[in-house]
Amino acid sequence: MALPVTDPAALSLRRLLRLALRPLPGRMGYSLRMAAACTSCVLIGEIWQIPETSLTAVVALAIWQKDRVTNAIAGAALSIVFAILLGLLYCCVLLTINHLIADVVAVALMSFGFFFLGSASKLKPVAYMLGLIMVYALIAIDQVPVGELVTRALLYAWLIIAVPGLVMIVLGLLICPSPKTVLTDSIDLRLRMSAALLRGTDTATHQDAMDLLREGTGPLFKNLKMAALEKIWAPSALARLKQAAISSTALLALADHIHRHARHSEDEALTQLAAVMEEMAVVFAEGDCPTDIAINIHARDPAITEIALILQQFTTPSEESIPEEPKPAGFFFPDAFTNPDHVRFAVKGTAAVMTSYLIFKALDWDGIHTCIITCFIVALPTMGEMIAKLKLRISGALIGGIMAIASIIFLIPHFTNVVEFLVMIYAASFLAAWIKTGDARVAYAGLQIGLAFFLSDLKTFGPTADMTTARDRIIGILLGNFITYAVFTSFWPASASEHLGKEFGKIRTLLKSQVEASSRLSRMVFAARVQEAISATERTMENAAAEPVHMRTDTGQRKVRDTVLRTASVLTEDMLVPESPAPDHHFEQLEKVAS
Repeated sequence: MALPVTDPAALSLRRLLRLALRPLPGRMGYSLRMAAACTSCVLIGEIWQIPETSLTAVVALAIWQKDRVTNAIAGAALSIVFAILLGLLYCCVLLTINHLIADVVAVALMSFGFFFLGSASKLKPVAYMLGLIMVYALIAIDQVPVGELVTRALLYAWLIIAVPGLVMIVLGLLICPSPKTVLTDSIDLRLRMSAALLRGTDTATHQDAMDLLREGTGPLFKNLKMAALEKIWAPSALARLKQAAISSTALLALADHIHRHARHSEDEALTQLAAVMEEMAVVFAEGDCPTDIAINIHARDPAITEIALILQQFTTPSEESIPEEPKPAGFFFPDAFTNPDHVRFAVKGTAAVMTSYLIFKALDWDGIHTCIITCFIVALPTMGEMIAKLKLRISGALIGGIMAIASIIFLIPHFTNVVEFLVMIYAASFLAAWIKTGDARVAYAGLQIGLAFFLSDLKTFGPTADMTTARDRIIGILLGNFITYAVFTSFWPASASEHLGKEFGKIRTLLKSQVEASSRLSRMVFAARVQEAISATERTMENAAAEPVHMRTDTGQRKVRDTVLRTASVLTEDMLVPESPAPDHHFEQLEKVAS
């Protein structure tokens, strides 16, 4: 049995660069829209003269979404939640103003609360941003004890969140595509990738196809859910798209199955199937959904026959209900108050923030306040993640800082109007957005580029020519990175390897469900879920491989896990072919590595 060439534990600099730079369909538009959101936040901040306008751009960069519905929901939720939290901030100000000890205690309690929410609740995508704004606002307000200034400071704290929230709602509805369009574009890409695999392709394209396959149907179903919320699409059309989403992922897996086995004797049939896929892809690219797909293929290979059957029923909704994936109910995760890792993560995050805060206070160096902001952005649960992303973190901060300093030296002195300034902001935002919209393995660097650039170049209203601002804020960012890394790797260092047993157990359960599935639809659904589980496990193994030697599992065990993972990837593709033999001995291997 031939195995894919990808080593899950290998994440070289060359691969990181490829993930950061590859121009996948839709990435350009996504990046341009995200840059427009950041620039709009800066423009509004300059017009209203909002202090720390840089934070509005950072928030927009961090939470901007691909489609208009998700943007509107996220923007509205962000504004409402923060408006409620502003009441908490007001109470904290009443209790802490002009009382240093009380201020320190409030900062610590807020940091702990938001780090805990980020680890143990569904608020994780925005908990850190909310904590960042709340804690920084409390620290900034402490420096302006006059009552009227405190009131204005609270208003500005709300505006720092309300502005990106408003931009996400208004601008998102104006310039972002419908989630249905995002879905049809994704199906279009999967069909084109499948056709490329059937025709025979190069290693880079094959790797792109495998990365796409690892996404499973999760992102597609999310787009489908958002499209249903728009209430402008017919239920029958959404049902066809749901079937197409499942079918396109299964086709990609079967195309890779054929690509691995190099069925040259069936070249004519494969060429015909590839041509049909490309014709269907054109229809999806135009936002439509093909029906009545006629295929007349005669092949001896059961995999090719299965592809032809899936294509014929590509958009025909099945009467069978799709097996539901169990999801935790409620706001908190099931183990929120029983798993000590959530509390430990919150304690480490709080320790990093308080260390940065005390250094900031002791040095009386206002320019390095970015060290406190950085702690909320760079905190990660395991040591493997901290180390794996250290290069992204430092390189992103340095790139953003160099861009900021270069703009202060070479560009800003020549600006004559606000348009030139906004063009510069847009260009820098686009670079940060391009990296952030890439693979999850490199997206972190994009956020760091934006963080360093915005915090360095947006000190006051309008462009700054103060070199000390960029210097101090970059020093603050690097200091925050160092403190967070030191704290998280010194106290209760959590290894990424601790999660591997659970993740391999999930792969085994899903593979078994695929084997026992009674219909083609169920097999396709479980195959997609296996690919998603494999993707998560690959990420964990990459992080585990980056940990110090004393924390790693022995080399032999790592090789066994690599082999079992690659075998699971092959099996989930092979079992889409009817009458494939049950892989009982492979389940035994999965049981061993899951224990």
